[in-house]
Amino acid sequence: MPLEFGLWRIDGKPERVPQRVPEQALAREAALEDLIVADPDVLGRPMLLIGRQVHTGHNGFIDLLGMDEEGSLHVLELKRDRTPRDVVAQVLDYGSWVRDLGNDEIRALYAHHARELGLPTELDEAFAARFGGSPPDTLNSTHTLTVVAGELDPATERIITYLATGFGVPVNVMFFRAFEDDGRSYLARTWLIDEPETATDPTGGRRTGTREPWNGTDWYVSFGDESGGRDWDDARRHGFVSAGGGAWFSRTLRALPPGARVFTHIPKSGYVGVGTVTGRARPFEEAVLDIDGQEQPLSALPLSGTYTRPASAASAASAGPAEDGTDGEDRREWVVPVTWERTVPRELALWRTGFFANQNSACKLRARFTAEEVSRHFGLG
Repeated sequence: MPLEFGLWRIDGKPERVPQRVPEQALAREAALEDLIVADPDVLGRPMLLIGRQVHTGHNGFIDLLGMDEEGSLHVLELKRDRTPRDVVAQVLDYGSWVRDLGNDEIRALYAHHARELGLPTELDEAFAARFGGSPPDTLNSTHTLTVVAGELDPATERIITYLATGFGVPVNVMFFRAFEDDGRSYLARTWLIDEPETATDPTGGRRTGTREPWNGTDWYVSFGDESGGRDWDDARRHGFVSAGGGAWFSRTLRALPPGARVFTHIPKSGYVGVGTVTGRARPFEEAVLDIDGQEQPLSALPLSGTYTRPASAASAASAGPAEDGTDGEDRREWVVPVTWERTVPRELALWRTGFFANQNSACKLRARFTAEEVSRHFGLG
C-alpha cells in the first residue's frame, strides 16, 4: 500500500497541540536529479557521483550513477511518470549493464562526466576529497538499483518488493515528499524496503569485482622517518628502505622482490623517492649495501638514525637473535637495498589529494594516478 508521510510542528509548550505541516506538490521529478547532483548526501549515505545521464551499452541513459566508500556502484533512476513495467524493466536492464563494468571502464565513465558534475578530473582525487582516502583496489564488487520517486503506484511497489525480498535483487525505492511551513520548505525521504547493510549481487552473493590492474613491477613502500629511529637521509645516501619494530611492520617489506620498483612514501609528508630493489631483505645487523662498487655492512656506515632493536620480546634478555615466530615477535629492523632513480629531502615530499597511502610497510601499487603523477613530478619515464 502507498506510504503515508507526515510532518508536525511542535511549539515546545505541553499545552499546545502539534500542528500538522501541510504537504506541498513536489516539483517535477526531474528536479530531484538536480537536487541530488547538488548534494548527493540528500540520499542519506555518502556518495560520489560517477556520471549523469550515463549512456549504457544497451542504448539507455542512467539518470545518475554513483559510488560509495566501499567502491560499490549505485544506479539512481527517476520514475518520470513511466508505467510500472517500464520503470522496473529499465532499472533491471541498467543493472545488467552496470554489473559487468570493470575498473578501467568505471574510471573512463567518471573522466567523461567529471567536468559536467563540477568534480576533479581524476577519480582518485575526487574519491579522496569525498571520503578522505584512496579508492579500494576492487571496484564494483556489488551494486544497487534505486528508483527515485515522489510517489509510486501499488503495482510497482509490489513488483519491486517481490524482486528484492523474494529473490535478493538489489532494487529499492526512495520516496521524497515536500512540506512547507512559515515560508520554509522541507524535504522528507524514506525507503520502500529497509536497506540491507551491504549491497548484494542479483545472484545472491557478493561478487569478486574488478581490481585496479597492476603492472607487475610497481610497489608502495612506507618509510617511517622517526625521531630517534630510522632516518630518510640515511636511506637516500646509502640506498635502502627499512621497517621493523614488529612482525606486522617488517613482514610486507620482506616480501619485496629484487627488480621491484618502489615508490617511497613518508607518512604525513608525501612521496620522497623512486628506486629499484637490488636484493632481498636482511636484518640490519646482516645488511650489506653496494657503496661505490664495494659491498659494505650497513652497520659500519655513518648513520644518523638508530636501527638496532631487541630481536624479540622473549630474546631481549637473552643472547642471540630470535627468528620470527620462534621465541616471540621479531622486532628487528629489516633492510632492503635500493638503487634510487630519484629522491628528494623530506621537506620537498610530494603529496596531492587522492594519492595512495597505506599502513603496510610495502604493498603492490595499483593506484595508477599516484604512480603517474609521482613519476611525472620526479621526471621519470
